[in-house]
Amino acid sequence: MHDAIIVGAGHNGLVCATYLAKAGLKVLVLERREILGGACVTEELWPGYKVSTGAYNMSLLQPRIMADLDLLSHGLEVIELTPTFAPFEDGRSIVFWGDTDRLCAELATLSEKDARAYPEYLEEIRRVAEPVKSLLWETPVDPTDLSLSGLRRTAGFLLRYRRHLADLYGLYDILTMSAYDYLSKWFESDEVIAALGYYVAGSGTNRTMTMPGTAFTLLRPALRDHSTPVGPGGHVRGGMGGITTAMARAATEAGVEIRAACEVTGITRNGNRASGVTLASGETVKGRAVVSNLDAKSTALGLLPADALPEDYAADIRNIRTRSSIFKIHLAVSDLPRFKAFSASERGFAYPSMIRLGSSVDYLERAYDDHKSGRPSDDPFLTISIPSVIDPGVAPEGAHLVQIMGGHAPCTTDTMSLEEMREDILDKSLRTIARYAPGFGRDAILHHEVLTPRDLETRFGLPDGHVHHGDLTADQVFFRRPSPHFADYRTPVPGLYLCGSAVHPGGGVTGVPGHNAAREILRDFKKFGAVFKRLDRRTGGLS
Repeated sequence: MHDAIIVGAGHNGLVCATYLAKAGLKVLVLERREILGGACVTEELWPGYKVSTGAYNMSLLQPRIMADLDLLSHGLEVIELTPTFAPFEDGRSIVFWGDTDRLCAELATLSEKDARAYPEYLEEIRRVAEPVKSLLWETPVDPTDLSLSGLRRTAGFLLRYRRHLADLYGLYDILTMSAYDYLSKWFESDEVIAALGYYVAGSGTNRTMTMPGTAFTLLRPALRDHSTPVGPGGHVRGGMGGITTAMARAATEAGVEIRAACEVTGITRNGNRASGVTLASGETVKGRAVVSNLDAKSTALGLLPADALPEDYAADIRNIRTRSSIFKIHLAVSDLPRFKAFSASERGFAYPSMIRLGSSVDYLERAYDDHKSGRPSDDPFLTISIPSVIDPGVAPEGAHLVQIMGGHAPCTTDTMSLEEMREDILDKSLRTIARYAPGFGRDAILHHEVLTPRDLETRFGLPDGHVHHGDLTADQVFFRRPSPHFADYRTPVPGLYLCGSAVHPGGGVTGVPGHNAAREILRDFKKFGAVFKRLDRRTGGLS
């Protein structure tokens, strides 16, 4: 009998499992694929090429979790990225230096007024981000719970955050405004607004910067403290699988049992309480608690029978907006794209490890509009990561690895087959790159892979290809994520919990959903421990 069965060995599942095991619980992790890590993996698609096929950069993994799990001692190594480079179609470009003064000098080439405004904008973002950084670690309260315990929790929450009431208007603005409108309060240059607002598209959401609620995305780069002893974010040596490999080692050391190539097909119940899982092999595994790292739809609507859930909860889960339009391209190349606006001698570093192509607000809007007609964008935005320039071990000697996250492409379409869509995405993306790096094309490509939103769903279990398991907008965050009244990592089925990106605080390789879910599970085990012992004596374990 296991105390907790974790469904899915993505990074949040591994984090949750390790915290539970460190607290003394007997924990089993079951993973559908033969490789651990969910969407945070390294796969050798072709001999000698170590490809981060899902997540491609470590920017949000929280230092507290890295320290608690001692990931650096378990093999995680992070390499500093060279500055991100963003060229414009008129030949100008900027480099996103980490140093504010150097970045302001770059912005001044686009608008001196905007360069002067940037430090004030940055300070505002950091100030508004402060309460949000604390909110990451909160279990969302239910403000409609008028019971004594519910009122006590809500009152405690308000007391903890009363000092931030002075920032209420700023926080309200960033939760409700579009990124475009929010940035337009500070900046006049379309190029500056596009460069700073690019993060809305580049973060993997199915939104554009002119849509209400997207300003919240501007906070995400400020949600990790890069000055702690575990170091800043960057590129993970050997690919993003280095994170989950280190997590799996930490979990195993803590006593967690991990089984790969072990697909869960259903959640069993004793009465209404979750009591274990059934596997594709036909095996049944018993547990006092089941913790799903899958998305909310796959868990509630896929692993449970229809009569297991209240209809209003099931309807809430069905209505989560999960439709994605992000695609990924992986290229093994014989030579790097040579960007005409980049000069190593002028910039002072050999080559950018990341390039953003999306030169104006209109460009980004058109890219989004195209896919609504059922076809990939004619001029997609592209976030190009070339890890081999700083980590030669991810590609054979003399070759390079190019990883692209771009948009937009429809999740489903009647206008072309998946294979036709993959070819269309590749052709249009190469054509876009060639405008900035003349001469780069299929002749340089040794191998390639294109993942449409549907492919991302199939490979990684991302609902409709959505990397966050659902849009991060005001109506789908905090006490409404994934459903009103059930944002505390629990579900209407006692003993069944969620620990993945579907719950607060959402997607990205942060580890926080797994951490917070473990805390709530341990609270319940402490509360109901005597009940578990009586049931064990009576039945020999839950049936």
